Amino acid sequence: MIVAITGTNTDVGKTVATAALASVLKSKGVDVVAAKPIQTGEAPGEGDASTVERLAGIETFERWRYPEPLAPNLAARRAGIATPPLQEVAEWVRSLDAPDRVVLVEGAGGLLVRLADDYTLADLASALAAPLVVVTSLGLGSLNLAELTCVQARQRGLAVLGLIGGIMPENPDLPTRLNIEELSQVTGAPLWGSIPAGAGSLNQREFAQVAASALDAAQVLAAFR
Repeated sequence: MIVAITGTNTDVGKTVATAALASVLKSKGVDVVAAKPIQTGEAPGEGDASTVERLAGIETFERWRYPEPLAPNLAARRAGIATPPLQEVAEWVRSLDAPDRVVLVEGAGGLLVRLADDYTLADLASALAAPLVVVTSLGLGSLNLAELTCVQARQRGLAVLGLIGGIMPENPDLPTRLNIEELSQVTGAPLWGSIPAGAGSLNQREFAQVAASALDAAQVLAAFR
C-alpha cells in the first residue's frame, strides 16, 4: 500500500509526523518504509528521509536532490537540473512497494507545491492511486488550510485517510484547543492525534513512546487495512 503524506503548508511538522506514523505502524508489526522522492536544501546525508530513519528506525529511500531550500521546481531550475517526468517518479515509488508493505511517500510542503513545473504531489498521488494523510498546523488559521487541502484533494479524486497535528505546543492557546476539536468537523477526516513540539529531538526509544501516546493506533491501523 502506497500512502502520500502532505502538509497544509511548509514547516508544519510533516517529517516528524511521518516518522511518528511509521513508528506506530512498525510497533504493530507492519512492514513500513518511507520515501522522499525529492529533497531540497539539505547537505548530502541529511534531510527528511534521514530524520524519519533516525526517529522511527525504519528503512528510508531518497532519489532526487536539489541544493537550495525552495519549491522543488524552482530549486531544480536555479541549479540547472532537469526534473524527472512524473511517470519516472511514480515508477520509482512503485519499485519500493511489496506485498503487505506500507510505503509512506513524503511530499514537499503542501499538496500543490510543484515537484516539477508540470506536476505536484497531488498529481503524483493520483498517478500512484495513493490516498493521503494530511499533516496540519494547529494554531490560528489552521482550519482554513486543512479544509482547503482536503477539499482540493477530494476534487482530484484523492481519498484522505486522516489528519495528524504536526506540532502541538506544550501549553496550547485557545485557538489551538478549539481547532483540535473542529478539525475533523470541517475536513471530514479523522484527527489521529497531534505530535508534541520538540519530539524530533528525541532518541528512537523515546520517540516511539511519544508516537504511541500521541497517535490513536486503532484508527491508524483501521485506515491502513
